[in-house]
Amino acid sequence: MVDEKNTTENKRESVFHRMYVGSGVFNVVGVRKRWYLFFGALVLVCIASMGVKGFNFGIDFEGGTQIQLPANGKSGQITEERAKEVFASSLGKPADEAQKVGSGVSSTIQLRSDTLDAAEVAKVKQALFQELGPIGSSGQPSVQAISDSAVSASWGGEISRQALIALGVFLLAVTLFLALYFDPRMAAAALVTLLNDIVVTAGVYSLIGFEVTPATVIGLLTILGFSLYDTVVVFDKVRENTRGLLGLTRRTYGEAANLALNQTLMRSFNTSLIAALPILGLLVIGYLLLGSGTLQELALVQLTGTVVGVLSSVALATPLLVDFKMRDPKYRQQADRVASRRANQARKAAAERDDDFDPNDEDALEAELRKEKAYAAAASVPARNQKAHKGRPQGKRKR
Repeated sequence: MVDEKNTTENKRESVFHRMYVGSGVFNVVGVRKRWYLFFGALVLVCIASMGVKGFNFGIDFEGGTQIQLPANGKSGQITEERAKEVFASSLGKPADEAQKVGSGVSSTIQLRSDTLDAAEVAKVKQALFQELGPIGSSGQPSVQAISDSAVSASWGGEISRQALIALGVFLLAVTLFLALYFDPRMAAAALVTLLNDIVVTAGVYSLIGFEVTPATVIGLLTILGFSLYDTVVVFDKVRENTRGLLGLTRRTYGEAANLALNQTLMRSFNTSLIAALPILGLLVIGYLLLGSGTLQELALVQLTGTVVGVLSSVALATPLLVDFKMRDPKYRQQADRVASRRANQARKAAAERDDDFDPNDEDALEAELRKEKAYAAAASVPARNQKAHKGRPQGKRKR
């Protein structure tokens, strides 16, 4: 039992060591069809949610009225629930949202609803003053401590248009940069990955029901830059590993790209972890301690986009690049030469083993069987491996 435990621990250490040094422990490119199915299903779910459920747009996009009052009242701290009750009882309809902003004596309660006229606003403010008695700067309950503001839906529409223009310019600039710095196929793979990140991040907001605000738009544009950075790091290593590949027969383009992916895997994870720590700090300290809703909205989209971005840059960008490259006949011919070379090596090794093979040596037979499996896996040509077996003695097979 002790030996088995030590063997298991050694294997585990070997896997983690290989992952750290980037020796190709994960065959991401080899199982890329599974990743395509995963991302395809994820994108379909997100698109369906956006089409059916839609988004929870904030007041900045839909328009409406916001009423703000101090969280300190004549009877102590004013809660969001109590403020909503007073709002509903005064107008006969509930507020869309109540949020506490800040902490301590400077904290405030924000009530958001659809657009109210002047009479309705005055009625709500009077009810809030009478029921809750918010304390103003003078230290006494005051109706002047309650403020209101109206937001037009056209302003939110203008934000949306400007955000879409910025997104289009960003994607165009990214495509041109990658096409010139790398090549058009890498640009295409990076662009598809960025679009995937946009759709999935937006779909997560739709599925969970997070409120979409201008801070959300800013955060979305921010995480696109992070996702692009991670993809460029991987592509730069792919370009380094595949330089002069067409004249070699050691690895195919897919194998060289998968090795590059493994060599940058720990860098991608470590970079994402370092990026996620301040975002978590922004979410926990900024929102839970300071009570800033804007910080929460900014941190949520950045955290979601960071996770989606690192996953897509590892499991989607490089596999797409390999498929785009393998459409080129030059890379397909190089892959055929690699397979032919490996098959020839396997046949030569099999012939050498047959010359020195003793059918009465059981230990030699066991070793031969293990070598045979290893060569078959390396050659990856089952039909040719079967030809290499024809010269093998069969006397000791039945024991």
